[in-house]
Order: sequence, then C-alpha cells, then structure tokens
Amino acid sequence: MATDDLETALDRIEQALARLEAAAARKAEEAAESSAAEAELGDLRSRHRKLKDTVAQELRQLDLLLANLPNPRG
Repeated sequence: MATDDLETALDRIEQALARLEAAAARKAEEAAESSAAEAELGDLRSRHRKLKDTVAQELRQLDLLLANLPNPRG
C-alpha cells in the first residue's frame, strides 16, 4: 500500500515536472520570438528613418529645381 502511494506520488511529481519543463520551454520560445520581433522592429524603424530623410532631401532638391525654372509669364 505504501509502495503504491509512493509510486503515485512519484508519478505526479514527474507529471508536474514535465508541465514545468514545457512551460519553461514555451517561455523561452516566446522570449526568443519577442526578441526577434523587437530587432525586426528596430530595423524597420531605421529603414523608415533613412527613407524619410532621403525623400525629404529629394523634395528639397526638387523645390530648388522648380524655384530656378524660368517664369513663363514673365
């Protein structure tokens, strides 16, 4: 009887340990995915900033070109 109780207790401990290990693995995977998403977001922000700066520079150059065009009415 005591042996059966001990076996049952050990089985329950093993099951609990398996659940804890699975939960820890999921947490580690979520953390890795989150880290990858944060890195990707940082890259996207950097690319957006560079693109925005490039577009702003090109618009300034276009403004200069348009300002130097001869006035057809004058």
